[in-house]
Amino acid sequence: MSKFWSPEVRELTPYVPGEQPRERLIKLNTNENPYPPSPGVEQALHDYPLSHLRLYPDPEAALLREALAEEFGVGSDQVFVGNGSDEVLALAFQTFFRQDKPLTMPSITYSFYPVYCRLYGIESHSVALDDKWQVPLQGLDADSGGIIFANPNAPTGHGHGRNAIAELLERITECVVLVDEAYVDFGGESSVPLVQDYPNLLVTGTFSKSRSLAGLRLGYAIGSRELIEGLERVKNSFNSYPIDSLAIVAGVAALKDREHFDACRERVISTREQTRQQLETLGFEVLPSQANFLLVRHHKQNAGQIYTGLRERGILVRHFNTEALRDFLRITIGTDDEMDSLMKALEAICH
Repeated sequence: MSKFWSPEVRELTPYVPGEQPRERLIKLNTNENPYPPSPGVEQALHDYPLSHLRLYPDPEAALLREALAEEFGVGSDQVFVGNGSDEVLALAFQTFFRQDKPLTMPSITYSFYPVYCRLYGIESHSVALDDKWQVPLQGLDADSGGIIFANPNAPTGHGHGRNAIAELLERITECVVLVDEAYVDFGGESSVPLVQDYPNLLVTGTFSKSRSLAGLRLGYAIGSRELIEGLERVKNSFNSYPIDSLAIVAGVAALKDREHFDACRERVISTREQTRQQLETLGFEVLPSQANFLLVRHHKQNAGQIYTGLRERGILVRHFNTEALRDFLRITIGTDDEMDSLMKALEAICH
C-alpha cells in the first residue's frame, strides 16, 4: 500500500470484475450479450462527422434523454444518463444514501453496492435472502436511509413483479428506493411506470446487457424530477460532460431498433431455458432466472473444480468463492454454439 493513499482508500476492498482474457476463450463470465448491437448503431457511428470530435459533447445528452423518455413514456426531465449504470449508481449513492440511517440492501446482490458504501462512508444493513434465494421485500426496513436492490437480482436471477414493488413503495415513503434493472429485459417486469405515482422511486438501467453496448458504457436512471435534479447537482459538481458524442448517437440508434432488441433478448431467453434443462440433466441445481445468466450448483461436484476444469477447456464462467456462494457458478447465456461447447465440457467434467 502506498503511503500517499488516504486512510479511506487503504481500507477499501475494491469490486473485482469478471476476468477479461487476452487469449481466445468462450466468455460466459461477465453477462455480456452474445449478439452484436443493432445495425443502426454501426450506421450511426459510420455516419458521425469526424470533425465533431473536436467539440465537447452536449452536457445534457439531450438527444439520448429524449429517446429514453420516449421509450419509457416519461418526460425527458425524468431521465438521467451516465457512463454505464455503475456511474449512475455511484452518483445515486452520493446523492441519496449518505444519511443518518443505514442503507438497506439484500445480503446477496450486486457486489458493487457494499463497495460504494465503504467508499462514501455509508453505513449499511443487509437482509438475508429467503429460502428460495429471493429478495424478501417484506424484510426491507422502512426506517432506513435508503433501499437498494437489483431486480432481477444479481447473481441469483429472481425478479419481483411490478405489483410487489408497488406494495413495497406503499410501505416505504420517507427514503429513496432504488431498483436496479440491469437485467430486466430478459424476462422481468420493469418498475418504471411506477415513478409517476411514487416520487421516491429511482429505477436504473443499462445499455450493456440487452442492447449489446457494454463497450460504450451507457447507463440511465428514471425517476421524479426531484430525484433527477439531485443527481444532476452531484454530476455537475464532478463532471459536467459525462457522455461522449459517439455514445449518445449509438444509444439513440439502439433505442430506435425495437425489432433487433426484441429478437436478441428472445434468443437469449430461449437459450437460457434450454440450458437450464440441460444443466438439470447433468445433476445441477439451477435457480430460476429472469436474467441473461444462471446461478447453478452441482449436487456432487465441487464448484471450484468445475470452474478450473472449464477454464482448462477454454471456457470462462464466474466463481465468486465467497462464503455464501462458493458452491455456485454463475453462467452467462451465450450463443447456442457456445452453450453446446459448455455442455460438452461439463459432461466430461461431471461424468
